[in-house]
Amino acid sequence: MAMDEIIGDYAAFFAQQKARLAALGISIAGYPLSHLAFRTETLDAYLVVRERIEAFCVANVENVWNGRPISKLLLREPIHVEPGVPVSLIELIPPPHQNVYQMGLEHVGIVVTDDFEAFAAAHAAAFTGRQYQSEICQPWYIAFEDHTNVKFYDLSLHDVLVAEGRPFDGFHHAID
Repeated sequence: MAMDEIIGDYAAFFAQQKARLAALGISIAGYPLSHLAFRTETLDAYLVVRERIEAFCVANVENVWNGRPISKLLLREPIHVEPGVPVSLIELIPPPHQNVYQMGLEHVGIVVTDDFEAFAAAHAAAFTGRQYQSEICQPWYIAFEDHTNVKFYDLSLHDVLVAEGRPFDGFHHAID
């Protein structure tokens, strides 16, 4: 089973989100990707998808956030959403805790490698809001009409977890 058979056509999803950003006047050329997020409809589906993705991984850092588990799955080999644009991390999220979200591929995380606050100020009119995830992780995001998102980070999700003392050193499950 290939990754696109598990999470869907991630290249098409990325192309769609990139085109939407371009239409808003936001170029992401040269910015690395933090991760792709995939959302399941049920906790049972989450557990099945987690197992399938883990077959491609060297580590999983799973924690409980807002009463539900969330996996950060570090791929053994990155997938490429387009030539020269790798993704090494999949964030797997079970049913939503609030609002309405797209099931399946739900958001792409982009790491702003230059001045994060200047980038945010330059594109403030396009942003839907800012999400508080932790003291060191507060991405800006754009929510689209189909309930998918693009999130902008100053640190990759991988680097955030390591900085918070949650290294990618094996498979750690909060639930089974």
